[in-house]
Amino acid sequence: LNKPEWYLTQVLMWIGNHSKFLDDKIQPILDKAGSSVNAGLEFSRALVMLILEKLAADIPFLLYDDTLFCHLVDEVLLFERELYSVHGYLSSFPSCMHILSEESCFQRWLTVEKKFALQKMDSMLSSEAAWISQYKDITDVDEMKVPDCAETFMTLLLVITDRYKNLPTASRKLQFLALQKELVDDFRIRLTQVMKEETRASLGFRYCAILNAVNYIATVLADWADNV
Repeated sequence: LNKPEWYLTQVLMWIGNHSKFLDDKIQPILDKAGSSVNAGLEFSRALVMLILEKLAADIPFLLYDDTLFCHLVDEVLLFERELYSVHGYLSSFPSCMHILSEESCFQRWLTVEKKFALQKMDSMLSSEAAWISQYKDITDVDEMKVPDCAETFMTLLLVITDRYKNLPTASRKLQFLALQKELVDDFRIRLTQVMKEETRASLGFRYCAILNAVNYIATVLADWADNV
């Protein structure tokens, strides 16, 4: 249960190792018979079906172990990425995202994603470098004077988007978007709390860093507005 990468990697190896044989030997037979079947894709589809069976059997035993469940989700997302980008798998075919979209599994994924995002926010704001810009010494890069915590937070949101963007239904994606909106609001509240401590020194280093953080986040969110 703690090594889903073993069978996921094995399937990717089988797909890669058989592609030349399927293209050179099997596809011509199908073409000659006038069939529209793509041998390589059908081979991939059949192996993915085995993975879906395996996942469906394993997930009930992993649901309430955060570490194992997170590891499974991470490995499945890596597997899906390679399946589509390297092996040309079709989005209309069955995929692991259908299993992760099932109610009990999906709700657990959302819960765990939120838990780890909040932990990440705790650590980024308590870091000594939270209000310092990574690029403070490079003027042409650092026009906005973005503090480290704001940049790390936006990267966190971007990573979450990257993880859920291939979900098969819009309703599931919207539930992740709702989580992201919740995280933005949580971050806003945290910034407000820090700002209240700094009101006596409104031209101080940290107060200015908070304003820069807000400006940067608003600008990036505006840029993302075109991303459906």
